[in-house]
Amino acid sequence: MWYLRAVAVINVLGAVWVSFGDDIRRHNNEDLFTPYLLTAGFTSGAFSMFLAVTLRRRKRAAWILNVALSGLLVVAFSAAMTVAPEFRGHPQNWVSLALTVLFTVSLLAGRREFYAKGDRANPKRAVLTAAGGLLATSLLAAFLVTATDQAAPGASTFVERWEYGLLRAASLAAEGEAFPGIVTPNWANAVINGLSTALFAAVLWAAFRSIRAIDPITADDEKRLRELLARHGEPDSLGYFALRRDKTAMFSPSGKAAVAYRVIGGVSLASADPLGDPEAWPGAIERWLDEARKHGWTPAVIGASERGGIIYGRCGLDALEIGDEAIVEIADFTLSGRAMHVVRQAYHRVERAGYTVRIRRHEDIPAEEMAELVRLADTWRDGGTERGFSMALGRLGHPADGRCVMLECRDSDGALRGLLSFVPWGAKGLSLDLMRRDRRSDNGLTEFMVLELIQRADTMGITQLSLNFAMFRSVFERGARLGAGPVLRLWWTMLGFFSRWWQIETLYRANAKYRPIWEPRYMLFEKSTDVPRIGIAAARAEGFLETPELPDRLHRAWRKPPATVDSASRS
Repeated sequence: MWYLRAVAVINVLGAVWVSFGDDIRRHNNEDLFTPYLLTAGFTSGAFSMFLAVTLRRRKRAAWILNVALSGLLVVAFSAAMTVAPEFRGHPQNWVSLALTVLFTVSLLAGRREFYAKGDRANPKRAVLTAAGGLLATSLLAAFLVTATDQAAPGASTFVERWEYGLLRAASLAAEGEAFPGIVTPNWANAVINGLSTALFAAVLWAAFRSIRAIDPITADDEKRLRELLARHGEPDSLGYFALRRDKTAMFSPSGKAAVAYRVIGGVSLASADPLGDPEAWPGAIERWLDEARKHGWTPAVIGASERGGIIYGRCGLDALEIGDEAIVEIADFTLSGRAMHVVRQAYHRVERAGYTVRIRRHEDIPAEEMAELVRLADTWRDGGTERGFSMALGRLGHPADGRCVMLECRDSDGALRGLLSFVPWGAKGLSLDLMRRDRRSDNGLTEFMVLELIQRADTMGITQLSLNFAMFRSVFERGARLGAGPVLRLWWTMLGFFSRWWQIETLYRANAKYRPIWEPRYMLFEKSTDVPRIGIAAARAEGFLETPELPDRLHRAWRKPPATVDSASRS
């Protein structure tokens, strides 16, 4: 890996440092050899860095490719040194041969270290990508050559222009003597080369792509998870969200604990703490980590509590605090006092407007009414993307979720204007799952509904509520204070900027109104260099980033259709 990283740096340096790059290329052109993958160029630099990354992830396919390429180069080196004595007179050739042999021998000696399996469909996918992409690229190149050809009209046929584009796409160059009737500007050739580079990257991505996911939880898995929740569900307010249908459950050898996770973008992303007996957590975590390493996934956890973070830390993961969860203790909550003036004022304003709240368990709502609630929740959703992963159930109104609690808020005319849905948190707690309201309703509607639930919680046997998660809460709380340092203020300003799209600060302000207890939540990871990749995967899982997907019919052979998921979102 270190060799490939060094080669990548030298290749890029040779591309930007003209004289240095010319020296390297001159050695090759004058019958001198450079070590494996050293060619002085951006493409070779990107290729060697890609191979370094895939080897770092222990991918077996990357090991096979490197052994094959470096082995062939060793054979070519050896043959040239044997057949042509003049090559032996250059010390650089011996150094290049020694480095290439050392790299190949190191790969062979460490073959057991590269165990990560790829998707079995990768070879087929890579061949199809190469064939279809080369055809499409060559045709686009042919049309571009036709539109920009500076030769006399009729000097070349379309077939010749297509062949020219095909050769340039395949080799990044085409001999001008072979196509005397074609004269293209340099920028057109650069565009064709760019298309071929993109095709090369697509083929590599298809060839080394990780397995996308293991099968989602089965009915038997869900039954076992619910049993774990019933016995050990009190400590973690996010435990119920392990029942999302797009997650996979990895159980400990004893079956007394489980880690719920989803694979996205090559990241095995677990959420919250493991379920079950804490003494069995390490067994479930180790099995989950082994599964991630087996497939070359990057293991990560999002939304773990401090207790969970300690156990994950003992298994080799580092922690990074990413925000706080707002917990309201019913017994300690009060509307009196100056600090609650804004919330109290909003509550009474909505109350005077004639709004009322009805609270029911999901199992007590008739099917016809639940269907209408689901329809309205979809209508009121902000945007077309369903958000939530670590703190959202991803469905609403499923018969298995009968113990969930629904709040329905109606105006003075009896029209439904807002919905809140909470999932069970042990026997005496509720955790916010879905929050939707009609945009035409009065301001303060959400606060009115939450306060109504708090005031009636005693009659329902509820002692604590988990509200929204406030990402980077400490930054917002301390960034505006007198004496905040320049780094903290810069971070606060950046988060405020991004809050225009993702409501980061808005969620913090909405939670802070209730004067909650703030419980920190953590992201866990193995290597700090993986944090950006994990952040992107988490943003995709939570619905903040979207990636285009091929139609299902184009990749049905290697992807099972997801289980039916109804609408829900915590944010």
